[in-house]
Amino acid sequence: MTRNVGGIDRIARIVVGIVLILLALTGTIGAWGWIGVVPLATGLFNFCPAYKLLGMNTCKLKK
Repeated sequence: MTRNVGGIDRIARIVVGIVLILLALTGTIGAWGWIGVVPLATGLFNFCPAYKLLGMNTCKLKK
């Protein structure tokens, strides 16, 4: 997998993912909060399959 998520995009994904999961755990937003696993995983792995399909890249490093 080539990195295609970087910088602020990565941080935002991790924060949003954690917040959604915490809201789901507390019962505030119900089961829909578990969708937070997706942005959390893409932020942690620096890879987004949707970006790959769309040809997007927010990562400055070429590895």
